[in-house]
Amino acid sequence: MGSWDVGTWKIGGLKLQLTEGGDGPPLLLVHGFPLDHTMWAGQLAELARQARVLAPDLRGFGHSEAEGEIVRMEQYADDLAAMLDARGIREPVVFCGLSMGGYIAWPFFRRHRPRLRGLILCDTRAAADTEMAARARLANAQRVLAEGVGFLAEAMLEKLFTAETVERRPELVEATRRVIVAASPQGVAAALRGMAARPDASAWLPEIDLPTLVICGREDAITSVEEMRGMAARLPQARFVEIAGAGHMSPLEQPQRVNEAIAEFLRES
Repeated sequence: MGSWDVGTWKIGGLKLQLTEGGDGPPLLLVHGFPLDHTMWAGQLAELARQARVLAPDLRGFGHSEAEGEIVRMEQYADDLAAMLDARGIREPVVFCGLSMGGYIAWPFFRRHRPRLRGLILCDTRAAADTEMAARARLANAQRVLAEGVGFLAEAMLEKLFTAETVERRPELVEATRRVIVAASPQGVAAALRGMAARPDASAWLPEIDLPTLVICGREDAITSVEEMRGMAARLPQARFVEIAGAGHMSPLEQPQRVNEAIAEFLRES
């Protein structure tokens, strides 16, 4: 992966870890749930050729500390802005978020608009949870605290990857499983409650006056191509890219195709 700096920064009273490397305009890679910065393993070295890549572990995930019963998407957004301050980054960033990382992009835009040069939204949605989905998240939060994260890993893996990836690349699926089961139960439960409580960002889409790249795995079982294409159509400056041979984890499953789309976007935005 080349030469990378890994540091721990005190943000909001917690120690949060940041991995960074490369030179150029800053690119902030925000992982999905319940993962950590290693989900960007296929992007780090390649994108560092043209950007200063910053890949944090959100509070409660990876090597970052957890706190509280609920972490709202606004809190994650504020953590990231504070981390940019801690690193002395004043230049506007391109914010790239997958799934929950995309949920965090919406409040980041509304609370920290001057810090943004562009958005990359991977396999995510603007809509809030349905009542049923929110109830399921809250129930899972209780179960995680009682039983640990193992059951969640087993339930999620088949939804994250295509059937072909599961069959032909079991090492990739197993590596993701290990990241999930290593997650802090407190951090996972707090994120589940935060996602269940997040507002519907659909009405905000026409306000997002930034170059935006929307990426969706063709076989995404969580956020469909149709839903994400519709979301992109409501964003004033969006380009939509469909990634063949990928499900919800398009950056992991098809890193070359995702990297090509991101690299082109970085050159043009």
